[in-house]
Parts: sequence; structure tokens; C-alpha cells
Amino acid sequence: MHASRRDKLKKALKKQGLPGLLVTGDSNVVYLTGFTGGDSFLLLTDRDELLISDFRYLTQIEEECPGLRTDIRRAGGPTMAEQTAAAINRLGTANLGVEAGSLTLELRDSIAAHLKAVSLVSTTGVVEELRKVKDKVEIAAIRRAIALAEKAFTIVRATLRGDLTEKQVADDIEFQVRRLGGRSCSFTPIVAAGPRAALPHARSTTQPLDGAGFVLIDWGADEGLYKSDLTRVLVTGRIPPKLERVYGVVFTAQQRAIAAVRPGATGEEVDAAARAVIAKAGFGQNFGHGTGHGVGLDIHESPRLGPKHKDVLKAGMVITIEPGIYVPGQLGVRIEDDVLVTRSGGEVLTSVPKRWEDVFVA
Repeated sequence: MHASRRDKLKKALKKQGLPGLLVTGDSNVVYLTGFTGGDSFLLLTDRDELLISDFRYLTQIEEECPGLRTDIRRAGGPTMAEQTAAAINRLGTANLGVEAGSLTLELRDSIAAHLKAVSLVSTTGVVEELRKVKDKVEIAAIRRAIALAEKAFTIVRATLRGDLTEKQVADDIEFQVRRLGGRSCSFTPIVAAGPRAALPHARSTTQPLDGAGFVLIDWGADEGLYKSDLTRVLVTGRIPPKLERVYGVVFTAQQRAIAAVRPGATGEEVDAAARAVIAKAGFGQNFGHGTGHGVGLDIHESPRLGPKHKDVLKAGMVITIEPGIYVPGQLGVRIEDDVLVTRSGGEVLTSVPKRWEDVFVA
């Protein structure tokens, strides 16, 4: 599987006229090798594949990617920059691609200082382009991440009480994901009660749920490598003014966007389907983020779904659909599901109930 991905990358590099690429992004290294230790680079050309790492990961590399050639640093030896430069010099190429999105200027300059007649060429999104379309193994892992997230949410929802704080609920979600076998949540859960739900990326506080009337929960699970991402709103008390109407608008917007998902559609087109519903209802100015994004090894990946995003959807992509309306000082509603792009449309992978009649906590 990983060897096949590396072969695809070699073909992509050849089309760009590059003899090789220094892969420095952690998720990209995982995707291409299966090695999960971090702090390691993959040097790849049409003739060679070399994982540059250090002694801490020697056994792990042998277990996770047997057969992959390695260049292992040891204490007192060359720095990462020096060892990487030495490996590049041995290639005998005039230029080499580097990942501009993950290689810091400091490290790039340090590597370049030890190179002999080799120019580093910045590239953007070469590996990420391959990662957009998920294979069967990746889709199965995302399904597991979704199942973990949903089980954790079900447990937490059943124990919601008014005296619990936002932070306590967020911490409990994290605990349940880990207890159920996940590595962690995909990100720090967002639990925002009442007017604080108007902050799209609110930080959970010690504010109790009591008196808020409703709570927005944005969470996901990391099954070990792959992520999930969901958002639900729960009514916990007296329904605040406008909440039911706003919820209905967001629900309809999400349904329209999901219906627009198909191979060949652009991120802009799917976003427009949701945005038109919200604008028609008079809340256009209250929806300031995109409708969705890819999810996989990282919680935010390509493609992007938003105004001016021309990414074309393809079968095998996994995206979020998450329109929202945010009224400062009053309320915020976002509904988010993970959707697999299929040959005929979109399959909603998440199953947590979300109709208005389903959101009331007894």
C-alpha cells in the first residue's frame, strides 16, 4: 500500500520535472511510509527511497515499515540538517523539491548551507493532492474514527446535567474516546453553551450549562491515525428565542449541500447550495466560514468547500458538510457530518440524530 503511494508520488514529480522530493510533513511521511514516530524525513527520487530518522525510532521503523532503507542519526553525530544534506548530496541531482508548507526557513537554510551544487525547489501540495482521494483502507479507518466519536457522544449525552461546565463536558468526551480505544479526540472538543455558541471556535470554559438553554458540541475521534469531525446542538432547557427557526435554516442548508455532493462538483458549488438557503432566510452575514473541508490523517485537509474554492470533488474523497449561523450575544448553530463522495453522489457516514425533534436532552 505505501509502496504504491510512493510510486504515484514519483509519477507526479516526473510530471513537474523534479527528480525527487524531501518530504518533511509528518502526515505526509505517515501516508507514504506507515511510520508514525515523527521527527523524520523521507527522501524520495525515481531511483531511491530513504527514511532519515534517529536512534529513538530504530525498532519502530523496523516494525512499521520493514524493507524501507533508513539513515539513522545517533547521539553526538550530525544534526538533522547535516545528515539530510549529506543524503541529498549523494543523489547527484542539480535540484530537489522540498515541502514549503512544512519545512521551516531556518531548517531549509541549515540544509542548504551544507549542500554542494544542489538547489532546493519549493513545492506546494504535491503529496496532499494524492491524499485527497482515500483508498479502502483509509475509508475504513475513518469509519472507525466516526464510530468512536459517536459512541463517546452517546455516553456523554446520557449524562448531561445542568451543573456540569463546558470544560467538564469537553473533558468527558476526550475521556470516553480514549476509554473506547481511540488515541485521542481529533482536536480539543468545542463545548459552547448559550450565547457562547456564537463563537465558531469557542474555547470551553467553566461556565455551567444551567440556564443556557442549549449547547453546541463540536468533536471528533482519532482512531490511531485517521480522524472524524462532527457537530451537534442539544437543547438542555428552555428554548431561547429564534433557536428553532435558526436551527431549521441550518438543517435545510446542510441537506441542500449534501444533495449537491457528487463527482465533478466544485467546493464552491457545494458551498453555494448551503449559502443560498442561509442568505434567503436573512442570515447571510451570519455565515462567515466555508461549508466544509477534507478530513483524513489531518482534521483539516484538501479539498476545501467555500466561496472561490475550485477544488473538484472525486469519488473517494471524505469531506465535512458544516454550515452554521452565528448571532453574536444570542446563539450559534452548526450541524456537521462527514460525507464520502461516491460515484453517484454523497454517502453520509455519520449517524448521530440531528432533526429538531432529536436534539432535546431529557
